[in-house]
Amino acid sequence: MVNYSCKVKAGENVAIFSDFMARPLVLEIYKKLIALGAGEVKLHFSDYEFAEVFYKGASEKQIKSFPQVSYDEIKKMDCFIGISSSVNTRGLTGVDATKMAMRAKVTRPISDWRVEKTKWVVTRFPTNAQAQEADMSLTDYENFVFGAINKVDWKKKFKEQEKIRKLIDKASEVRILAKNTDLTMSIVGRTAENCAGEHNMPDGEVFTSVVENSANGFISYSFPALYMGREYHNIRLEFKKGKVVLATAEKGEQDLNKILDTDRGARFIGELGFGNNYAIKRFTKDILFDEKIGGTVHIALGKGYKETGSKNASALHWDMICDLRKKGRILFDGKVVQKNGEWVF
Repeated sequence: MVNYSCKVKAGENVAIFSDFMARPLVLEIYKKLIALGAGEVKLHFSDYEFAEVFYKGASEKQIKSFPQVSYDEIKKMDCFIGISSSVNTRGLTGVDATKMAMRAKVTRPISDWRVEKTKWVVTRFPTNAQAQEADMSLTDYENFVFGAINKVDWKKKFKEQEKIRKLIDKASEVRILAKNTDLTMSIVGRTAENCAGEHNMPDGEVFTSVVENSANGFISYSFPALYMGREYHNIRLEFKKGKVVLATAEKGEQDLNKILDTDRGARFIGELGFGNNYAIKRFTKDILFDEKIGGTVHIALGKGYKETGSKNASALHWDMICDLRKKGRILFDGKVVQKNGEWVF
């Protein structure tokens, strides 16, 4: 995270945001930063209970108040390291989704600055709560997490994914076919990004953006979609001229639509990503791992990345994953390039 992902240099300022449980990892990162001569290192520890207190007790004025001090700080940082180590993955279940969406809109300039102006990386530190979500013991989950990170040659992974990136850059139209899914979109003029550990750890995906008004059709998600500690089951999205015109779910449909009404860009696609880490084979209810599952595709509603040519702006960025490993296909300009989760070009 220090040397490969952020490539921290002597004198650079680093902000570390972490849950309390990740203290052992933060301490080791801090040691490395001090040893290489980093500038100011700002440590921020938190826990879901603070967020719960805020959303349940804050007035509308407080929720809409812009955190200027936080904005001033991130503007002075060269690097950002984020570590999640949740002790309760359902901690915000009782919070009004409208308030969370409202706050995300207020703090968007901070998240935009962090992504666009700093070197950044996010990761996980294993906890019992995360292990339970993944249906594993803590020991098995630790082996899963650290194996997905430390057993991968990230420079080699980058070279492997370059072939996929180049293929995407040559394509004009993408069509996704799977169970209850037939979605077509244009990627004309968009640029693909090869992700091999620079911003996510673990990593293993290639993503791009889509022409904002081009998506037509429908897509269904076999995996639950997770957002702010809540699960949304069997989501189906219908697109017309790029916009989600119908969003249904067996669980959480009302809140799903509240979130998609965050702002004007929240119902449009910001990212189209292809999972390419075939070492990650199982769904763990953690998007950092799940969106990398080899043979899956994920579509993020909301904010798109400028480096891909996206023009979609939103406070929302919500990845949802479609499993293509069973009777799924991806077509580029009418030609099958992936079948049953395996690239065939």
